[in-house]
Amino acid sequence: MTAPATPRPPFLRAWLTWTAGSLAFPLAGLAGTAVVGRVDSPVAALVGGAVAGLGIGLGQTLAGRGRLDVRRWVPATGIGMGLGLLLGAVVVGYRTSLPDLALMGALTGLVLGPAQALALPRGTRLRWLWAAAVPALWALGWTTTTLGGIAVDEQFTVFGAYGAITFSALSGLLLLHLLPGRRPAGPPPAPTPVVARA
Repeated sequence: MTAPATPRPPFLRAWLTWTAGSLAFPLAGLAGTAVVGRVDSPVAALVGGAVAGLGIGLGQTLAGRGRLDVRRWVPATGIGMGLGLLLGAVVVGYRTSLPDLALMGALTGLVLGPAQALALPRGTRLRWLWAAAVPALWALGWTTTTLGGIAVDEQFTVFGAYGAITFSALSGLLLLHLLPGRRPAGPPPAPTPVVARA
């Protein structure tokens, strides 16, 4: 006789799902590259970043399993990433050395983080922590991708799979602590009957 399987704690399951959402990053990056090619001009950075951001935002809302509002999160991610990549890429002159990409990532996150923080659901605790963390995590994503040997000299719109997993795993730990708790699914409890006194 086998023991019944113990269900995974809700936090662990939610974190694993959010981390699996890292698959959206390379797909969104391919979409951005298909539209603009290399990020080697302001227009390519703005449009490519926005296209990739829309794809990432959609993937994150799916990975969030109903905790993020697609109508707010996807546009915020698209706009924030488009403007952020424009800022970062222009500042570093479209160069792809490790320090340049880390700085570009930090500057992208400096715009993206507050945009997403404003799109977090009502009741989110300390949403400014998300805005503060995204620049560092975005820089870490580019650093991890570069150290992983990815051909970053091709001037992608977003970091690759190594960076995506790193970003998603770490950001998920933060996001799931910040988001308001979910109410359990199911019908509301039946009202307690009132007993009339004679």
